[in-house]
Amino acid sequence: MMCGGFRFLEHTADAYVEATGKSLEEAFAYAAKALFELMTDTTKIEAKVKRVISDEGMDLENALYKWLEDLLILHDSEGLVFKDFTVRFTELNDRVIRFVGEAWGEFFNPDKHEVRTEVKAVTYSLMEITHTPEGCWVVRVVFDL
Repeated sequence: MMCGGFRFLEHTADAYVEATGKSLEEAFAYAAKALFELMTDTTKIEAKVKRVISDEGMDLENALYKWLEDLLILHDSEGLVFKDFTVRFTELNDRVIRFVGEAWGEFFNPDKHEVRTEVKAVTYSLMEITHTPEGCWVVRVVFDL
């Protein structure tokens, strides 16, 4: 298994994504990249606008859900598309997972950005976060299309 990146997995109706990273933060960042790759060609996005997302989850799965949902809300409410992401966990224990994420992108422009698939929601369906013996973090998530 290559550690660092994302791929789309087989799913009947929705988009099923597996993102990997050498750290949990990197895997979260690649999951975000996959989210926006579903919507448009991220290579055409310029990193002109930065948004900072500070949130928390009650466990890792909830933190992943909140991270991706916050990005989707920014897309829906402000018309932003993103290409580059960083995530830093500020508190990681059995009670709360706090994180600060940064996303860089620009406002969607139909003359510049390809319209692909509309992502309606992040789901908990088949969500999985694992750490392999080789030291790779793997996150899987389904997006409702």
